[in-house]
Amino acid sequence: MWWCLLMAAALMAVSADPLIYFREQFEDGDEWQKRWTESKNKSDFGKFHLSAGKLFGDPEKDKGLQTSQDGKFYSISAKFEPFSNEGQTLVIQYTVQHEQGIDCGGGYVKLFPADMNQEELNGESQYYIMFGPDICGTIHEKVHVIFNYKGENHLIKKNITCKHDELTHLYTLIIRPNNTYEVKIDNENVENGTLEDNWDFLPPRKIKDPNATKPLDWDEREQIEDPNELRPEDWDETEYIPDPESHTPNDWDSSMDGEWEPPMIQNPKYKGIWKPKIIDNPNFQGEWIHPEIDNPDYMPDPNIYRYYNIGIIGLDLWQVKSGTIFDNFLITNNETFAERIGNETWGITKDPEMKMKEKQDAEKEAKEAQEEKEGKAPKWKGLLKNIEKMGKIKNDNKAEIPKIKHEPQPTEKIIENDEQPEAETKEETNTAAKDEL
Repeated sequence: MWWCLLMAAALMAVSADPLIYFREQFEDGDEWQKRWTESKNKSDFGKFHLSAGKLFGDPEKDKGLQTSQDGKFYSISAKFEPFSNEGQTLVIQYTVQHEQGIDCGGGYVKLFPADMNQEELNGESQYYIMFGPDICGTIHEKVHVIFNYKGENHLIKKNITCKHDELTHLYTLIIRPNNTYEVKIDNENVENGTLEDNWDFLPPRKIKDPNATKPLDWDEREQIEDPNELRPEDWDETEYIPDPESHTPNDWDSSMDGEWEPPMIQNPKYKGIWKPKIIDNPNFQGEWIHPEIDNPDYMPDPNIYRYYNIGIIGLDLWQVKSGTIFDNFLITNNETFAERIGNETWGITKDPEMKMKEKQDAEKEAKEAQEEKEGKAPKWKGLLKNIEKMGKIKNDNKAEIPKIKHEPQPTEKIIENDEQPEAETKEETNTAAKDEL
């Protein structure tokens, strides 16, 4: 059903002229600082600067806002003419590049009401929508899609995996007036559906009938022991028995040694614990399913998608290792237009960027190989390589970097255990002279 809704909405989007509510590509140098406001809620927020990073297709066109300080919260926002997405599609799109090989931190954006105080922006500021990648290690690699509905934030119930590498990626969120949505990464669909089904905005349509209970004679046992099978009379379950060939020793004195007991031996007739065979239960009724009824508290809302006063986009996030670049922001009502802009920005830079990365990786490998050949490579790398060859570890993550004993350089004086530094000798001589005085 919702696929039909998606197709109808897509056809409508093709014919409509695009409205551009916000677009930012940082193509005018430092002028971006006039459009973006840094929060003053805290004095130690991390700083953004303009950079294309170390991987790019064009050194000027690919410049974006880059986080520049490790272990910091970041909080910055840009304002635009307020609008409502009532009756129309809302598309939020931007690019993210974790060139630092992010270990833990956010790469998402937030849409705020137009009346939010930008200088007080912080993690507690109420937002309309939060969207984008969030990474912490290899366990947490997800795309957040969070909507504020009636004052509460609701997380998507599905798990959407984000990209985790050093390249630029295009993230797109589409929200349609028929209460359907779509998430795209690099202009390819990764998730879609209905807002009502994939978020807990509304109470469930159905609830368990509070007046229904499982009948006492309801049998959920699929198999049972055969009630007609009886244990054979000669079935012996005694595992150990007294040795029948053992006799009381001639020198056994009951008054001194107590009552004599024969040693125990394995019962040659022991057959184990008898169990009846298992058969299908003729009275099996299946798992009892609690009957459901219409939820009296459920009321559909055709306007879940709608926000009245969208006017600010912001980056409010934490990063352990800085270096993420945000660029190519676009908020529009036309998903076809957004896809085209994505192809004209990310689509043009992705291949040159990949070639640059491959070249840099090759140069790095060649340099390390040359250093190893010339004996200039760090000693721990050689030790680690030897350990790997011996089969003691399988990868770098399973071994600690060995501690390298410091060897004195030619300019350093080697001090034997029974020698003392000249400076210390002079100091002790002076101290002794003072004591004598």
